[in-house]
Amino acid sequence: MFSHVMIGANDIQQSKKFYDAVLGALGHPPGVIDDKGRCFYYTEKGIFALSKPINGEPACHGNGSTIGFFAKTPELADAWHQAGLENGGETCEDPPGIREGGGRKLYLAYLKDPSGNKICALHSVK
Repeated sequence: MFSHVMIGANDIQQSKKFYDAVLGALGHPPGVIDDKGRCFYYTEKGIFALSKPINGEPACHGNGSTIGFFAKTPELADAWHQAGLENGGETCEDPPGIREGGGRKLYLAYLKDPSGNKICALHSVK
């Protein structure tokens, strides 16, 4: 459905360090900085990117927004969460664990990145 997701970051290098760690915990390679100073994480299914806002204003998080990353196992979601805490992220929501809703069980782990964006690692429990 999505081709890419780009979020604002006030400090690209700090955010790259954070996302290299959390996405690396899920098996993704480090981000690539382009000639405009943006950072891109390429996958077979889409692109995740970091950019300073083009209007020159500070980056800010979207209240009520969450970006979710697929985790193959609950253990990878936990590793993702720990990597985030060790690289400038902060925990939010409940601790990592199973949530139920809509007839589904999901293993979820939530963080705020260094710019305050809310992100999540999700594993669908069968």
